Amino acid sequence: MEKRYGLPTAICMVVGIVIGSGVFFKAEKVLQATKGNMPLGILAWGIVGAIMIICSYVFATMATRYEKVSGLVDYAEATVGRRYAYYVGWFMAVLYTPCLVSALAWISARYFCVLLGWDITGGACMTIAGAMLCLDHVLNALAPRQAGRFQVSTTVIKMIPLALMAACGAAVGMMNGRMAENFATMSTGAISTGEGLMASTVAVAFAYEGWILATSINAELRDAKRTLPRALVVGSFIVVLTYILYYIGLTGAVTTEELMASGEAAAKMAFQRVFGETAGTVVFVLIVISCLGTLNGLTLSCCRGMYALAVRNEGPMPELFRQVDPVTNMAGNSALVSLGLSALWLVYFYGANVGGPWFGAFSFDSSELPIITLYGMYVPMFIQFMRKSTDLNPFRRFVMPALALCACAFMVYAAFAGYGVTVLYYLVVYAAVMGIGWLFDRRKK
Repeated sequence: MEKRYGLPTAICMVVGIVIGSGVFFKAEKVLQATKGNMPLGILAWGIVGAIMIICSYVFATMATRYEKVSGLVDYAEATVGRRYAYYVGWFMAVLYTPCLVSALAWISARYFCVLLGWDITGGACMTIAGAMLCLDHVLNALAPRQAGRFQVSTTVIKMIPLALMAACGAAVGMMNGRMAENFATMSTGAISTGEGLMASTVAVAFAYEGWILATSINAELRDAKRTLPRALVVGSFIVVLTYILYYIGLTGAVTTEELMASGEAAAKMAFQRVFGETAGTVVFVLIVISCLGTLNGLTLSCCRGMYALAVRNEGPMPELFRQVDPVTNMAGNSALVSLGLSALWLVYFYGANVGGPWFGAFSFDSSELPIITLYGMYVPMFIQFMRKSTDLNPFRRFVMPALALCACAFMVYAAFAGYGVTVLYYLVVYAAVMGIGWLFDRRKK
């Protein structure tokens, strides 16, 4: 594919994929996990933000050394080996990215329904989610340049409501005393600080996740070895600062009880209280647009999933999925599979988390647990990177990768502490998906 993207698009991939849904969608779940303990909730946002910065720094160092087709898969191949890279790419293409895309399609539809006052659990919301999923895949498959421009514009737009709430919400909260009240009020219900922190950390992980997918356009970046590292580091700091300031600002506009009751309705209520009924609604429209921007960024990466395998002659029918359309300069067949997988996981997400549970014990949150799995898959890469990068100084070779290893271990522990036995049922599904990947392993044949 051609070198069509520059630094602004790369930064907007990092910021635009991460910011735009989770900060609104997961605020409710974080407070529910901590039973209204606002300081503990902010601590969860800070911990996962630090993990994002540490891991993105290590991958930024890798990005200065390796430039091939699809960032993360390239780094897995360069550090651990070709076989491991295949399974990382398979997991990303079949489970991780389609799960995030499907969740974002539903979240975008949910906020659209809140804006119009419609039911967020019924068939209308799911129909809108399916339509958004299809339209975004069409945009990325047939007009990738326009998809990149859309990513930049929606990233700029989404920063408006976040910045306004961070500044104005905090100011209003300090004047009316609501912020101090929210921070002072602790739940009377018994809760283990560790238990609440672990559960909220896993929830926050979704809000921060997606930044690694910016590496999927590695081969399409101009001067990628300089552009991508800058985008990862700068974008990560922007995300962490924005999230924490927004979360603090939100406490100045609504009570913890209101936020725990309904995150998306409380977000709309907060903007209307601070900016008035009409202005608050207009700002909420920008939130819907920001969710669509996040969906677009994830779809942009998801469409390249099977292509990243096929160009290595891996996976099913590589000769088909490595084809690039001469008109759009896009891997259309790969995008078509992305649409099918995302639609499949959308049905699962609805059945497991909204309309169900349809799948009994196998009903898990597909927007969270695949994220933790990826942190586990980083571990061999960081270890091998420390072993092989003999030309780097000690800070970049040992200190930051070691911190990244600790961060990954913490995320895995948080998943087991927060989800318990549900993790085991998820691992059965994960094993089944990876088993299918093993069947397509061309080297095994």
